[in-house]
Amino acid sequence: MTQPNHQRRILITCGSAHALHDGLVDMLYVLLPVLAQSFGLNYAQVGMIRAANKAAMAMFQIPAGLMAERLGERNLLAFGTLCTGLSFIALGLPLGGGSTGYYSILIILFMAGFGAAFQHPLCSALVSNAYPGNRRRGALGTYNFTGDVGKFTFAGSLSLVLAAGYSWEAPVITAGTLGVLIAVIIIIALPTLKTGGTLSDKSSQLDQASPKPTLKPGWGIRDRTGFTALCAIAVIDSSTRSGFLTFIAFLMIEKGVSSGLATVAVPVIFIGGMVGKLACGFLADRIGVIRTVVLTELATGGGILLALVLPNLAAYAILPLIGIALNGTSSVLYGTIGDLVDSDRQSRAFGLFYTLGSICGILAPLGYGLMGDWVGITTTLAVVGIVVFLTIPLCLVLRPSIATHAVPQSTAK
Repeated sequence: MTQPNHQRRILITCGSAHALHDGLVDMLYVLLPVLAQSFGLNYAQVGMIRAANKAAMAMFQIPAGLMAERLGERNLLAFGTLCTGLSFIALGLPLGGGSTGYYSILIILFMAGFGAAFQHPLCSALVSNAYPGNRRRGALGTYNFTGDVGKFTFAGSLSLVLAAGYSWEAPVITAGTLGVLIAVIIIIALPTLKTGGTLSDKSSQLDQASPKPTLKPGWGIRDRTGFTALCAIAVIDSSTRSGFLTFIAFLMIEKGVSSGLATVAVPVIFIGGMVGKLACGFLADRIGVIRTVVLTELATGGGILLALVLPNLAAYAILPLIGIALNGTSSVLYGTIGDLVDSDRQSRAFGLFYTLGSICGILAPLGYGLMGDWVGITTTLAVVGIVVFLTIPLCLVLRPSIATHAVPQSTAK
């Protein structure tokens, strides 16, 4: 097997897992109103169900990264995928009515979030280690792109099934069964690629005369200043993305766009985001990390502020362009972790990174929502657009670390 083919198969396996997990998670946006109607849930119960799912993902991403160092990424990834698949199968089965149904859904979707928590840090680490050097960002950009493909495929398919008048249970069970199938594929495919194994697996693959790998204490961060700056950029970037996506439909309504068209604003942004996630990783491989991050963050902030002053349809028309920059930065940031963290510590580093993003996804909409009630949605989104410019001085802090640890672009093959 050639090395590029080996890398490609790892990327396909991890990309498939990413598409599945992100698709199942975002399918809930379509499913929650149906569950509310079927089980007589109020808004507070719907919010609690969604919060339980998100909280489980946030809580277990760092532990997943830590456990992977001893138990192996592939074993935990298969386990998490199996948990998520079985959870959705259980969701499609008869659950009873009233409070029984509510608590059953709450527990089931908490377990689905628990299983989904394994995917992001472990798959990111597998892809990052499979693509060393400056090809890493392009590979992780492709991996990021597969997640958005899954979101559109699962949520879109369920929407079409429901619009055709069919019940929700069968497609949910089908999606869960696909999760079980992907778990089986992971446990079969990754061992053949000799990746993601346990510590003893890695020992057996080395020459007997070579020292056996041991887990060193600490987080394996080669440059604490650079890694801290990278995390700070990620926090601002995630908060900007969560705040903008949460309230952009309200801005469009305030500008006079019909409520029906306004509700499609987020999917329109996601279309641009898919392009951005795929393209920006490759762009960083060509022009460099710092230049790409500065470019995307300036475009994000400038695009948000421009949307505030443009008339309604013109503002709506630039949303896909904002989406390219808004979502594209993440591929560059994730791809840079491998430059600043030892290879055997990347699972926990990605766990920390994704946990920060999950926390921002919970807190940023809350904070910006309170601000919106206080000063209005237009002013609030102006603050969102301005805050993103704080990443520029952080890029100056990150630049020496990238210059020291990143593989030069000229070495790309």
